[in-house]
Amino acid sequence: MDFIAILSGFGIGAIVGMTGVGGGSLMTPLLISVFKLNPAVAIGTDLWFAGITKSGGAWAHHRHGHVDYRITGLLLLGSVPAAAATIALMHATGVTKGWASALTFSLGIALLLTAVTVAYRDAWTAVGLRLERLIPESRKPWLTVLAGLILGVLVSLSSIGAGAIGATLLLLIYPRMPAHRIVGTDIAHAVPLTLVAGLGHATLGHVEWALLGSLLIGSLPGIWIGANLTRRMPERVVRLLLCISLVTAGLKVIH
Repeated sequence: MDFIAILSGFGIGAIVGMTGVGGGSLMTPLLISVFKLNPAVAIGTDLWFAGITKSGGAWAHHRHGHVDYRITGLLLLGSVPAAAATIALMHATGVTKGWASALTFSLGIALLLTAVTVAYRDAWTAVGLRLERLIPESRKPWLTVLAGLILGVLVSLSSIGAGAIGATLLLLIYPRMPAHRIVGTDIAHAVPLTLVAGLGHATLGHVEWALLGSLLIGSLPGIWIGANLTRRMPERVVRLLLCISLVTAGLKVIH
């Protein structure tokens, strides 16, 4: 057992428990900087970490009736084929230095986008309500599929996007949907998407299985403790710290 990996999993789990986001956003940079994995292996390992850790959350939201399965299905209609196509392209072209650069750049951009979505989370509903006047109800299913397609590519290239960015896209398309259903639907979509993308990366040899096991061992108690700490820590403080971490990691990865 790698004690540092268990401790890292615990820390990431605590952040996920406190904020609901940040697992994939912080795990991949951590795997690259601390564990010295190349970007492709870090992304593949993180996809499995995200898929497994979010499964429990998806089940809990399902039990509470917080999942809109029609919207989840529309998202998957776009995201799963997009993820499969992205992985197939990586298979066909080989994991060259060019792909490594693309993966690293995508990771950096995804981190910065996530920071923006977290920082201005309260404003996205207002933007969505304004867009609602311009978007007929009949076009929302197609926009949802398009959102899924974007997420499928982004998640496959960077392992990031299925959480905060996915929830933001849902807020823009469905601004009147209750927050708990946005979160539940987003997590329900994230699980199959990350696992499909994770399977694709596994076929490319991009998963460090032993390290993944140690990270998961640490994350389980971390999520539980983080969820309990949420009641005691001001949300603005937690969000600010998360945004600083995301921007720092994003800029470091890009440079």
